[in-house]
Amino acid sequence: MTSFVHSQGNPSQSDFWNKVQIGGGLGLGIGNKSFNASLSPSALYRATNQFSTGVALNLNYAKFNDAQLMAYGGSLLTFYNPIPVIQFSAELEQLRVNNKIKINGENHTTSYWSPALFAGIGYSMPNITMGVRYNVLHDDQKSIYANAWMPFVRVYF
Repeated sequence: MTSFVHSQGNPSQSDFWNKVQIGGGLGLGIGNKSFNASLSPSALYRATNQFSTGVALNLNYAKFNDAQLMAYGGSLLTFYNPIPVIQFSAELEQLRVNNKIKINGENHTTSYWSPALFAGIGYSMPNITMGVRYNVLHDDQKSIYANAWMPFVRVYF
């Protein structure tokens, strides 16, 4: 008895990397005695044409008058496109926040964890999505974001 086994392509090559997209976001804000910069690289795995999931790293730095903030952490991302031009998103973010503020010449520091759960909707083009997201867990006292509603632009290649 003779058996023939035939496979297409090299078995050591995976289709996994063909479905990975790299991207993220950059932010910069400059104002009267204020500065803010953010960097959020991310990687997505496109499981189907409609569904993607991934991870992101987050780094934020801000300086306002006598206050300074450094926040860093990560996010879990999920995107769903019911039709090609509409994208629903969910993002679970966990940031470590370090604040330093000078009051009457004395430095006061605080450090804490700040979770965020964003639900969003956007308009998608091939590599870009623009939209708005809402932080369900927004806390005016601890969030590094001024508002629960935030516009976004995502770019992936």
